[in-house]
Amino acid sequence: MRHDWFKFGKYGLFIHFGLYSILAGEYNGKRTDFLSEWIMLSLDIPKEEYEKLTERFNPVNFDADYICSKAKEWGMKYICFTSKHHDGYALYRSYVSPYNSFDNSLCHRDFVRELADTCKKHGLVLCLYYSQAQDWHHEDGYRAYKDNSKINFRRYLDEKCIPQIKEILTNYGDIGMLWFDTPMGMTKEESKELVDIVRSIQPDCLINGRIGNDLGDYMTTQDNRIPAYPIKKMWEMPATLNSSWGYKYYDEDWFPPENVMQKFLNIVARGGNYLLNIGPKGDGSIPEESVKILDVIGEWLKRNGEAIYGTQAIDTYVYEAPDLRFTHKPNELFVHVLSPKRFEGRQISLQNIANTVVNVEWLGQPELSADNILRISKTLEGDPYWGLNIPKNLKETMVLTAKITTEEKEFIQKML
Repeated sequence: MRHDWFKFGKYGLFIHFGLYSILAGEYNGKRTDFLSEWIMLSLDIPKEEYEKLTERFNPVNFDADYICSKAKEWGMKYICFTSKHHDGYALYRSYVSPYNSFDNSLCHRDFVRELADTCKKHGLVLCLYYSQAQDWHHEDGYRAYKDNSKINFRRYLDEKCIPQIKEILTNYGDIGMLWFDTPMGMTKEESKELVDIVRSIQPDCLINGRIGNDLGDYMTTQDNRIPAYPIKKMWEMPATLNSSWGYKYYDEDWFPPENVMQKFLNIVARGGNYLLNIGPKGDGSIPEESVKILDVIGEWLKRNGEAIYGTQAIDTYVYEAPDLRFTHKPNELFVHVLSPKRFEGRQISLQNIANTVVNVEWLGQPELSADNILRISKTLEGDPYWGLNIPKNLKETMVLTAKITTEEKEFIQKML
């Protein structure tokens, strides 16, 4: 089924790359206060001036094999690449519009082809971002925060959008998902038309929530926004490692690995997928800070991945537990303790969980004893009580995870 890889995967790599990566957030000495990839619109760069960036576009350090091997090392299961962003420039050989990285650049490269081949080699699912409504290069594409009352959107759909969607679905093998964005004024009929085209060419290709008009296969949250409670249907949060999606050379607002890890657990514990972005530089290289952060998350996943991949959301734990996150599979409950060094040698109370325990172990910590991890009893009121004993002499780690095997498939709570 087309949903299976997405439900299991939980973690994907978003890649925002394009002509805007050359500018890195600055044009003619002026820095944008907005997202780097929106610089053409936010700084009102004339189309003719922006087009000149193609003469400089030669990302010699964009290495699809390196990117895919790192994504796999980081524990990611899918890659989503910007085949065409709002600026209208396609990063593949488009026979519909010459405004693309093969026909109109210094490098003459088809980046979608490069990633399609290497994703297949590394066992990753290839997904493609495509801006279906906004196109600042085509005179009839939408422009955010501008007057669009005089555009002929139908002409843009027929001349560029629909033919390009057909191209990327036809020329690059299996596409796991088309990731649409900012539908703006698209009607339900227009969104449905695109859905039908995708289904007719690749029936197993997922469509994200931003196709518009509630026609996606799953819910896409707002950027960097995590739902506050578990959601049992499929959903995904697109997120950055700093403030911008495309590369911005002066954006030093990097999130520490501990912060990224906590977000990851918040998302997965609430049933979602984490689509985490890198913005390569104009030369195609990945910012060192991104690599450092993702290396740390990847090392944790190597030891604890079974507590993430293929897990499901549980109902909200009955008590507030700011230092704990729960993930779940049939007959398995994973309890994640954040910053566990704070609780070294102490017992964390888990009350009102009514499952029958079969086995308990620490994940990814072979040096820790499996003895006396969980004390099972009852409270004075007769409610179930688990006491999770955090070991002494604990190594510094972002998260300590206990795997609790239970007789029951489902997570059972005795509600208040």
